[in-house]
Amino acid sequence: MQPYRNLSGKSGVAAFEIGDDFVKVLFRDNPRVYVYSTPPIAAAKIEQMKGLALVGRGLATFISQNSDVKTGFS
Repeated sequence: MQPYRNLSGKSGVAAFEIGDDFVKVLFRDNPRVYVYSTPPIAAAKIEQMKGLALVGRGLATFISQNSDVKTGFS
């Protein structure tokens, strides 16, 4: 996993890993790695998550504001 840049300084995301159809996220307050993938999450949303992860801003907000993403992890 690579460290999340956290440009806002307020993110709960600590690290991430990107694959063809998934994004793995490690949050600061939880040792569990969350896997967001297609299915059940739409491919377009996974692509958005990849972009946010690479930029280092907005990933935690995106996850919390999209109920299908928030509950679609494994």
